Amino acid sequence: MHAFASIIDLTCATPSYEQLAVHIDKQHQVGWCYMQPEGRPCFSDGMLDELNDWFSHLRRHGGTLDMHYHVIASARPGTYNLGGDLDLFHSHIQRKDRDGLYRYGRKCIDALYANMSRFGRPITTISLVQGDALGGGFEAALSSDVLIAEKGTQLGFPEILFNLFPGMGAYSLLSRKLGPKQAERMILSGELYSAETLYDMGLVDVLAEPGEGELAVYAHIRREERARNGFAALRRARDSIDPITFAELDRIVQIWVDAALRIESRDLRMMQRLVSRQTQLGSRAA
Repeated sequence: MHAFASIIDLTCATPSYEQLAVHIDKQHQVGWCYMQPEGRPCFSDGMLDELNDWFSHLRRHGGTLDMHYHVIASARPGTYNLGGDLDLFHSHIQRKDRDGLYRYGRKCIDALYANMSRFGRPITTISLVQGDALGGGFEAALSSDVLIAEKGTQLGFPEILFNLFPGMGAYSLLSRKLGPKQAERMILSGELYSAETLYDMGLVDVLAEPGEGELAVYAHIRREERARNGFAALRRARDSIDPITFAELDRIVQIWVDAALRIESRDLRMMQRLVSRQTQLGSRAA
C-alpha cells in the first residue's frame, strides 16, 4: 500500500482479504480499496470473488459506515491492473468451455455494475490510477464517477491484438463519455494512451503529478464537498438520461464469449505472448 495511506484512520472494522487491502478513513468519510494481486496483476477469479464480496459488504452495511466516497486503487507500483486473466481465457477457449468464460465475464460485470451503481448508496466512486491500466483494468477505472490518473500512466484496450474486444463494459462506458464512433476507434486501435491525452479527451477527470495520486483524491474531495448535493444530483440526472443497465452489460458479455470461442490458433499465440508480458510485469512489481 502507498505510504500516504499509513496516515489514514484505520479504526473502522472492515473484512480481511488476501488480494485486497480495504479500510475506511472515518475522518474524511472515504472507503479505500487497494488491489494487491497474487502473481500477475490482473483480475483473477480470486480477486473478483473478493471484490464482489467487498462490494456486497458495502451494499449491506454502507449505511452504517458513514462513507461519502469510495476509492479503488492499486498497491502495485507502476501497475493499476492489466485486465482479464488471459491465461484463464486461453484455457477455456482451448476447451471450448462457454460456461467457464461466461461465469468469468459475469463476475467481472457484477463488480463493474456494483461500482457504477455506487453500491446502492449516495456516494461518489473514484478510481485512482497510479500505473498502467489495460483492458479490464481500464474498464474498471472508467466505471467510477471520477477517474484520477497520475501523469505518465498509460491506459488502453489491447484486445483487438488477439482478435477480440473488451467485453465487460468498455463500449458502454466509452460510448456514454465519448460517443459511439470515438469509442469504436479507441477499441479497434489497440493503442495505449497517456493519462494526459485521455484528460484532453475528457476520460480522465483529474491529472495528478507522479506519486501524488492520494493527495489529488483528497483535493478533489475537498472541492466536491463544497457542493456535494449538486454533484450527486447531476450524476443522477446523467444516469437517468443515459443509463447503462446490467442487462446491457450481460448481453455484451455473451457476445464476447461467443467471439472468444471463434478466435484462431494465431490469436491464441498472441494471447500467450501477452500472458508472458503480464507475468513479467507482475514479477517486477511484486
